[in-house]
Amino acid sequence: MLSLTYYVLPTILVLVLIRKYRESKWAKCKNKVKLNGKIAIVTGANSGIGFEIAKELVARNAQVILACRNLAKAYEACDLIKNCFPEKPDVVVIPMELDLASLYSVKKFAENIKKQYKEIHLLINNAGVSFPNNKRVETKDGFEVHFGVNHLGHFYLTNQLLELLSNNKSASRVVIIASSLHERGEINLNDLNSLHAKKKSNLYANSKLMNIYFSQELAKRTKLKNIQVYSCCPGWVYTGLFRYSIKWYHYFIVAPIAFFFMRSPRQGAQTAIYCATEPALENETGLLYRDCNHYNSRVIFYDGIAEKLWEESENMINSVIKKGA
Repeated sequence: MLSLTYYVLPTILVLVLIRKYRESKWAKCKNKVKLNGKIAIVTGANSGIGFEIAKELVARNAQVILACRNLAKAYEACDLIKNCFPEKPDVVVIPMELDLASLYSVKKFAENIKKQYKEIHLLINNAGVSFPNNKRVETKDGFEVHFGVNHLGHFYLTNQLLELLSNNKSASRVVIIASSLHERGEINLNDLNSLHAKKKSNLYANSKLMNIYFSQELAKRTKLKNIQVYSCCPGWVYTGLFRYSIKWYHYFIVAPIAFFFMRSPRQGAQTAIYCATEPALENETGLLYRDCNHYNSRVIFYDGIAEKLWEESENMINSVIKKGA
């Protein structure tokens, strides 16, 4: 028993120290910028990275709208955030229903926002989905789910709110949660809905590549509208994002690697918070960030693809909205 303790405890200590060393290399947003009176929207804010972003924005005195598919969970998240700040009785966190898998829901959400607010200062496009590629999953409008939610839903939402985002005296910010997995993605402009996608296609990675192309094109189109755009990679984060792809035995296989490399939601939220608040980024737009710094993607980006993706996205949305009109 003594010999077991002699070996086990030092081993655990070494593993913990390695983990702490890894954590020290992950950047943390260090600015203390206050957001007094600012109005922020965070999609998918009831859990994971979105919840941590919302909580931090509240800590900085912003009014935060939690835009969530499940309204009951949004209310629960609001209560949890309020309980984190007992010293702040005037905390403003607002739950609102937003299902990015339904363009009608996006339209309805945007209409409600326009009725209640004259301006929006921060839009954090955080919500996302990931499903296995072995079977096709579609949104309520018939779009492949990664394309429909991760790209098209946020594309429509952002465009619906551009007027409110440009109404501010100081520049507003749009932060798009992307991923370094975009480097494994590809965009087939002739098959954005992936009706003929290859079995080995990484549909999640494709949607993350679309996120970055969208951020770049949005930055170009809003350069004169007092809006700054940033995309960011949160790193490998422990959330429920990949819950549909992970089998029970994967936890045993991945656990040793995850211990050293997987971030908590709070750690994963740091770069998004940095992009939303950092004064040093005031003259930057359309760039990609990771660990609170510029990230140089291995992808070669083409303006023509960004413009065509924008055009085709608009056409697809218009075809759905006109049918429901």
